[in-house]
Amino acid sequence: MFQLHPQLAADTVPVATWALCEVLLINDSNYPWLVLVPARAGMRDLDDLAPEDQARATAEINRASKALKALFAPDKINVAALGNMVPQLHIHVIARFAHDPAWPQPVWGAVPASPYAPGEMDARVAVLRDAFEAA
Repeated sequence: MFQLHPQLAADTVPVATWALCEVLLINDSNYPWLVLVPARAGMRDLDDLAPEDQARATAEINRASKALKALFAPDKINVAALGNMVPQLHIHVIARFAHDPAWPQPVWGAVPASPYAPGEMDARVAVLRDAFEAA
């Protein structure tokens, strides 16, 4: 039975439920940063997914990437599935900018997280949901 890892639940807010993945927004306003979590129990790595779920994960990563590009016009989209700290399979999709606080390095540990204000979080989730419909 699928359950979201407690650390992911603590660091994110839900945005959408897609065919395979729960789509979450990291609570860090430094970057437009989504996390896709395949709703399958016991998954640690991408190759743990069944072939049809691997294809679906790729399609959903593309959908998230296109939405972030349409909304934010980033210089680059970073996609990563590390899992060193949180063993549950999850895929980061992050809009990056030449002026962001970590550029050109990875975002992890570059600067402390800057949580969204409650109204900002609600607004970000709403625009993401709208963009997902178009992507």
